[in-house]
Amino acid sequence: MNAGQGLVVGVDVGGTFTDLFVLDGKGGSARVVKVPSTRGEEARGFMNGVAQIADGADDIATIVHGTTVGTNALLERKVARTGIITSAGFRDVLEMRRRDRPQTWGLRGNYEPVVPRDLRLEVSERVLADGTVHTPVDLIQVEAAARALLDQGCEAVCVFFINAYANSVNEALAVAKVREIWPNDNVTAASEVLPEIREFERCSTAVLNAVLQPVVGSYLNRLEQDLQGQGFKGELLIVQSNGGVMSRETACHVPVRTALSGPAAGVIACAAIARAAGFPNVVTGDMGGTSFDVSLVADGEASLAAQTAIDFGMVVRAPMIQIETIGAGGGSIASVDAGGLLQVGPESAGSNPGPACYGRGNTRPTVTDANVLLGRIAADRPLGGGLLNAMDAGLAGAAITEHVAQPLGLDMYAAAEAVLTVANAKMAGAIRLVSIERGHDPRKFAYMPFGGGGALHVCAMMNEVGTAHGIVPRFPGVTSALGCVMADMRHDSVQTLNVALDALDEDDLLNRIDELAQGCQARLDSAGVAFEGVCESIELDMLYVGQSHTVSVDVGRSALKRTGIAAAFDRAYQAAFGRSLSGIPVRILNLRYARIGRRPKFDLALLAPTARDMPAALGVQAVYHAGRWHDAVRYARLDLPVGARVDGPAILEQADTTIWIEPGFFGSVDALGNLLVSRSTPQE
Repeated sequence: MNAGQGLVVGVDVGGTFTDLFVLDGKGGSARVVKVPSTRGEEARGFMNGVAQIADGADDIATIVHGTTVGTNALLERKVARTGIITSAGFRDVLEMRRRDRPQTWGLRGNYEPVVPRDLRLEVSERVLADGTVHTPVDLIQVEAAARALLDQGCEAVCVFFINAYANSVNEALAVAKVREIWPNDNVTAASEVLPEIREFERCSTAVLNAVLQPVVGSYLNRLEQDLQGQGFKGELLIVQSNGGVMSRETACHVPVRTALSGPAAGVIACAAIARAAGFPNVVTGDMGGTSFDVSLVADGEASLAAQTAIDFGMVVRAPMIQIETIGAGGGSIASVDAGGLLQVGPESAGSNPGPACYGRGNTRPTVTDANVLLGRIAADRPLGGGLLNAMDAGLAGAAITEHVAQPLGLDMYAAAEAVLTVANAKMAGAIRLVSIERGHDPRKFAYMPFGGGGALHVCAMMNEVGTAHGIVPRFPGVTSALGCVMADMRHDSVQTLNVALDALDEDDLLNRIDELAQGCQARLDSAGVAFEGVCESIELDMLYVGQSHTVSVDVGRSALKRTGIAAAFDRAYQAAFGRSLSGIPVRILNLRYARIGRRPKFDLALLAPTARDMPAALGVQAVYHAGRWHDAVRYARLDLPVGARVDGPAILEQADTTIWIEPGFFGSVDALGNLLVSRSTPQE
């Protein structure tokens, strides 16, 4: 990072803690800050963290924020009252979905769309699939529909017309009419958010954007006002789900792109740390208080997906880092079901009241309670950010005894270890989902845990999945905040082509790419950010005729000829499915373009330890592991010098996490301060 830039701050607001990573561009130093989050008033927790950085915000040059406000609003259905204006005959697209169901087997489950049917209004208009305007839009009906939605208390509206991806003229006219009478800026045009074929995905993405505009917009506007009140005059950037950042104004316009932005920032940081440590292939595991988020980084790059589902029926069609989430966090509750089987999660105790050991009224056992009872977390340790001064191992034991040990006929410690065994099995299953089930051999990957609880399970995950190494970052609990500082600015665009490869007009394709490039570059320019360079990514969604699902094909400008595209598709298809289908015609469905502004980078060596001598041990702690007690040496992790080796059993403590090194493993500190975890003897 260039000198003289002042403070650059990455902020990740989680359910339990708000994490800040502070980079001093003047002094060339870095530090971390962790404060309790204020659920429902996330901006206040944010400002509490900023207050610990400096007396005022005027010393801060840039703030990059990863937020879960939009994700939480969707999961909890705490979204704005929103209406839809759509083509006659298509008001039920949002509810019909793809005729899938919440439960794969059987007919159980129900689904309620985020916009009820009485707020989905139809107007006369029709565009054919080839872009021909069959019926011009009736603007009198559009105005009447908009006024009716306002009368019913709608704060936002989405205009979604069928086939608008092929020709948006009717939709654009309708949106212009709605904006004439709508009292705020919360008007979403589906063709602006996603000009792509497939009506449900386009409708769902646009509607979720609309319901989030008042929620995310008000949060970000309030946050900026609070920052300006503290003297902040710098840049406020928001992390996107694709791992890039965007301006606050863009985030208010397309808030749907902020879904999963916090976990995405963590993956970006892990990829950079792993590359610097010499491990281009890693599986990341973010273990927080409620969930365990897993992603895969291959050849130094995070995997992107074209779409994801935030919850059942809530489909977002936008580039996102591929993240699998399960309910296996530190607060996940353990119970014995009616069949006598031990279950962990997905219900969580959260941060309030939190695990039983917090002493705040919860009496049901959690993963954290099991770790405390077994000695892997010292109960007398204060939790980072001032959440608690100490924990009560007695309350943890009582909860596990009542709800797990007695129903299963186990002693208290065996029951606690059983809880961790089940939790580890669930987490290992998620890792296999992103590795083995996608054609990757986990033995060729390292495992990188982060989040507050991930490092407690690093050796267990290595055993369960078979990875050769574990990499614990310097500050695991604030990795997502670190990723905010490291992320580049990125803008994505998509355009449906739906053309046979043999009939592709190569000149027209280049013209379309140039148009998308100009639009994305304009967004980069409007953010007012100084970049070290700009690069682009061009992808084509392609398929064989007769197929319904596409393969993403990465192509460079030099290969944008029919022969080059055909060769790239063949390579991509073979990589995905192990074979190609010769003799079958190929179609190009969509063109995807991304323009990336490279933000100034800082040297990860700033995080390296400064200590030169091995510190004295903090003491010895009894830890229950594999059915018996062990004496584990305790160290202050951040005091370990480069090259230090710690053999298990051992506990390494720091403000944002605890690392448990099992017997048969050892940890060594590399030149960047990462802890490399390996087996003491080669795996059989």
